[in-house]
Amino acid sequence: MKQIGILSDTHGYWDDRYAAHFAGCDEIWHAGDIGDITIIERLQEVAPVVRAVSGNVDHGEVRRKCPEIIEFRCEDIPVLLTHIGGYPGKWSKGMKTLLRESGIRLMVDGHSHILRIMFDPELGLLHINPGAAGQQGWHKKRTLVRLKIDGSDMRDCEIIELGPETHDSSAT
Repeated sequence: MKQIGILSDTHGYWDDRYAAHFAGCDEIWHAGDIGDITIIERLQEVAPVVRAVSGNVDHGEVRRKCPEIIEFRCEDIPVLLTHIGGYPGKWSKGMKTLLRESGIRLMVDGHSHILRIMFDPELGLLHINPGAAGQQGWHKKRTLVRLKIDGSDMRDCEIIELGPETHDSSAT
């Protein structure tokens, strides 16, 4: 069994509560718009495995170290991690075909700053957009997600709302 911490759209902003909420996680997945490579470096101090993709605002070292899309297995679950992917019923161009052909059961993306966790019955997969963890953007609430994966079972999906910024610091 693995405990997964999921976040997106930090835009170079570090909040010490990322570490507090993801302590004990086996992996952390960042779904793009990282903003600064120090975000990934700090997450690597929290969990042994950090998987991250670049987003549309990322450049430089983030773009060099983080691909735009990653397909991998977590336990027995085929996973796709990207920044811009859409969601069930409104997948971005070519995404539905890729998800179907790859047999993906868990798709994680960011970009919209909208927390969205939906099951796609047509493709038989769970879609997670953890919303935005950073301060930049129009979102009113900053959010993180935790999920347990045990073999082929995904469960205990938790939404974490980050309240007023009392323990935050800049990554840069």
